[in-house]
Amino acid sequence: MRTCLFLLFLSPLFAQAPEAPHVEHKMPPPKNLKLLKPDEVMSAMHSFRTALGVKCDFCHVRGDFASDENPHKEIARHMITLVTEVNAKFPDGKTHVTCFTCHRGAEEPATTPPAENPPAK
Repeated sequence: MRTCLFLLFLSPLFAQAPEAPHVEHKMPPPKNLKLLKPDEVMSAMHSFRTALGVKCDFCHVRGDFASDENPHKEIARHMITLVTEVNAKFPDGKTHVTCFTCHRGAEEPATTPPAENPPAK
C-alpha cells in the first residue's frame, strides 16, 4: 500500500507535459523581385550574407524587405547581373564566379592581393 501511495505521489514528477501543436511560421511570399525567382530568394540571400559578412539590413530596409530605399539593394542587383553575365560566358554552364569570389566575407571586395610579409630570418 505504501509503495502504491509513494508511486502515486512520484508520478507527477515523471509525467511529460503535452506537446504543443507544431506551428509552422511561413515566410510571406517575396515582393519586388526583379532578377531572382521566388524559389531562389532564400538560398541567394544566405549566400550574399555569407559572401559579404553582413546581415539582411545591409541591403534591406528593416521591416520592409520589398523597399528599394536602401541603395545597397540596387548595387546588389547590379552585382547579380554582373555575376550572371560572367558565368554565362563559360561554355560548360557551371558557376565559376560568385559574390564570394571577390568579397571573401568583406563588405568591400578585395581588389589587390594582401601585402606579403617579409620572410622570417
